[in-house]
Amino acid sequence: MSSIRTRLFVILLAATGVVWLSAVWWIQHSTRSEVEQVLDARLAEAAQMVSSLISDRRIDVASAGPVELDLPVPAAGSDYSRQLSCQIWSLDGTLLGASASAPSGRLAAEQTGFSDSLVDGEAWRVYTMINEDLGLRVMVGDRLTVRERLVTDVVRGLLLPALAILPVLAALIWISVGRGLAPLDRMARALSARTADDLGPVSAGPLPREIRPMGAALDGLFARVAGAREREKSFTAFAAHELKTPLAGIKTQAQIAAMAPDEATRRQALARIEAGVARTDRMVRQLLELAAVDGAPEGGGEIVDMTRLATDLVQDMRRLAIERDVQFRLEMAPELFCRIPDPVLPAVALRNIVENAVLASPPGCEVVVEGVARDARITLSVLDRGPGIPEAERARVTERFFRGAGAPAGGSGLGLAIAQVAVERLGGRLGFAPRAGGGEAVQIVLPCAGPLHESGRASEGRDTATRS
Repeated sequence: MSSIRTRLFVILLAATGVVWLSAVWWIQHSTRSEVEQVLDARLAEAAQMVSSLISDRRIDVASAGPVELDLPVPAAGSDYSRQLSCQIWSLDGTLLGASASAPSGRLAAEQTGFSDSLVDGEAWRVYTMINEDLGLRVMVGDRLTVRERLVTDVVRGLLLPALAILPVLAALIWISVGRGLAPLDRMARALSARTADDLGPVSAGPLPREIRPMGAALDGLFARVAGAREREKSFTAFAAHELKTPLAGIKTQAQIAAMAPDEATRRQALARIEAGVARTDRMVRQLLELAAVDGAPEGGGEIVDMTRLATDLVQDMRRLAIERDVQFRLEMAPELFCRIPDPVLPAVALRNIVENAVLASPPGCEVVVEGVARDARITLSVLDRGPGIPEAERARVTERFFRGAGAPAGGSGLGLAIAQVAVERLGGRLGFAPRAGGGEAVQIVLPCAGPLHESGRASEGRDTATRS
């Protein structure tokens, strides 16, 4: 059953049917009880009336044969006229009188009060009373079949209108469910009428309280999709522009090398081609890293040794440092274990920050990589002696493809943007501050969802260790 409207209709109709059947059973039960009490009271009143009439000599039972009685009891209608039957017996067992509708057999035994008996194959309800003064036993009864028919007619009279109302009730439930689900229909129509480029908030009129969370979730989803699409557009545009420049330079230098009149010109062109290829390679790598961090998962994760990660990264970048005549100094607390969603993210962030620091550092300077842990957080710091970031550009340095005035030559403007996205994916914070004595200090602050040291290992030796 895929339709919510049909499902709600069936549920409500079933619930209404259960309530209705319970009401039918209760009405039948209570009506039967009430009618039987009324008819029993009528039997008792009729017996007392006959006894009183005999006492007042209005009915003569002293004749030689049985007297035919005509009970002055109001009939309940043509179908129930003369339903009561009466017999008058002497205490010695002689029949003194009987009504025309009375059976030929004795209505009841000798006990007084109400009793059920079987007379001539029919079931009777009888009330018996004794007139002590006259020595008579008065019996008044009616057939149980007549009683059952009366109860059935009363119940039928109550239930037939209810049965006639059931289709109307079902139609009202169907219409009410449809009206209740109208906001969903409006939202569906509004969403169906949208174009693929329309990622604005859902506008389907005021939403009921129960549907507001879905509307808010859709608005949030559209906002995220719009943001991702905007990033994709800008990424594509900037990447095309940035790749166009070095490729054009490589093509030009290749033409120069092909037409060079001497060996010196050819070597110079080839050197520029090599530099252009290196720049393009770095940009392609950073673009791939940016795509990777944009699609990195959130939540879960594994325990990573941040000290080992920083050490391996510095070793991988020693060739670049040697080319730039830059030294590394690693000051990491031992065994900084932390649970993070994706071990690639901190490596990508730290690599781009360290690479920027090496490229920005003058020859003969030193890049320091530090790592400490406190208050369930790990702080990784990269310090250089480059020109630093001007205060006016500090708020924009993490924008994609932004290159400030002091940016290293040949950069793409993606390194810090990649680091920012990776750190945000880890739930951390990327900070920038001027370094005392000149240069820049970049900090990665990561919250740790797991232990700061490996289970079973001592937390001793967490003092700063220097590795050259």
